[in-house]
Amino acid sequence: MALTGDFEVVRDPLWNNIRIDARALGVVDSAPFQRLRYVRQLGHAYLVYPGATHSRFEHALGAYHLAGRTLSLLGERGELQELPPDTVPLVRLAALLHDIGHYPFSHALEEAGLPSHESLAAQHLGHPELRAALDAFGIPDVQERIVALICGRSDAPLQGLVAGSLDLDKIEYLTRDARMCGVPYGTVDVDRLLHSTTLVTDAEGRLRVGVHEKGVSALESLLFAKYQMYRNVYWHHGVRSATAMFKRLVRTALAAGHLAAADLAESTDESLMEAVRGFAGSGLQGRLRRRQLYKRALDLRAAELPAGSGEWVGRRPDLLERVENRLAAELGLAPGAILLDFPAKPEMLAVDLPMRMRDDRIERLDAADRMGLVGIHRIADELHLSARRLRVFVAEPVAVDRTAMVGVVERSAAEIERDLASGAEMLVRPG
Repeated sequence: MALTGDFEVVRDPLWNNIRIDARALGVVDSAPFQRLRYVRQLGHAYLVYPGATHSRFEHALGAYHLAGRTLSLLGERGELQELPPDTVPLVRLAALLHDIGHYPFSHALEEAGLPSHESLAAQHLGHPELRAALDAFGIPDVQERIVALICGRSDAPLQGLVAGSLDLDKIEYLTRDARMCGVPYGTVDVDRLLHSTTLVTDAEGRLRVGVHEKGVSALESLLFAKYQMYRNVYWHHGVRSATAMFKRLVRTALAAGHLAAADLAESTDESLMEAVRGFAGSGLQGRLRRRQLYKRALDLRAAELPAGSGEWVGRRPDLLERVENRLAAELGLAPGAILLDFPAKPEMLAVDLPMRMRDDRIERLDAADRMGLVGIHRIADELHLSARRLRVFVAEPVAVDRTAMVGVVERSAAEIERDLASGAEMLVRPG
């Protein structure tokens, strides 16, 4: 960092110079925020894309930077005049701290059944160092208001900049992730999007974040970049294999008492991997270290599956583990030698925004797509299906019949679900 007057300048490979105001430096220097230096943004994606070692720390600084740019543009147009004077610093702080509660290894632990990282924000904001840094701003109820913005439940007009269809988090991570992975898929017209962001009064009379009609093409670029990044990076088969292995490793360690769920929110990537080093219940940690990933025995597009089939895979980690063990037993393999994966992101292309038309009319841009302005809306479900894959990963090569395996997976899930409903002993879920 370079000290310049009452702010510091951070050189960033994406946004070039990021200016951090003097009071915000206290937040950045606090222990909870510094932890984010050691939490990778994309979890195990670096095993497939070697450049994907960037952290939540730099992403948070990027979101803070974009918040500053957006608020400056709104201020220049006089759109912030009616808002309370603490609006600008509060929103910038919320953008800076939006990932403060994030677990190690991206969203894998949430998929494994732990509470969402947003729900942990209050716990981290209560840390003495961070609380003191926030109190220095003199903003009433600052912690509670930041948590509300992070969780998307604030009634503040600028809520949409922190959590919403066009929030700055999405713009930042898509752009940064694409750059660091070295792929051309995350191209977003950031300048056009920021210049098109505006405040409008919606049909309910509420002032909220919206977009000008001139920014529709930039909005489409954001949505399509999101689809491409999910299909080619976030849900890449190698990334998902490593993620499935990691989830199984952590759940096994939790069930054995080797890990405590309460400690995971304070961990970093390396401290968590060290905590499971030598864990007798699984060799998965060593395989992940050596990049000995499970291989695909089955890879099916969601569109090839019967409607609704496999949806429980991402929603029921306790049921998933039982089904995996049953499949392994049927194939004569050890427990944990077969892993299932079927990620879902139904809101991948969701947009719910008011739009200011060129004649100053306000229209609603939502899933109904009444105006026909964002063409991606009309094929959103098809794109989601195209990106999703049901995969069976195996520790060692094994022959799997495609049609038979899907039937066995669904039948096993149904049988185990009946056993659980009848009062059979349930696997304890972490958290």
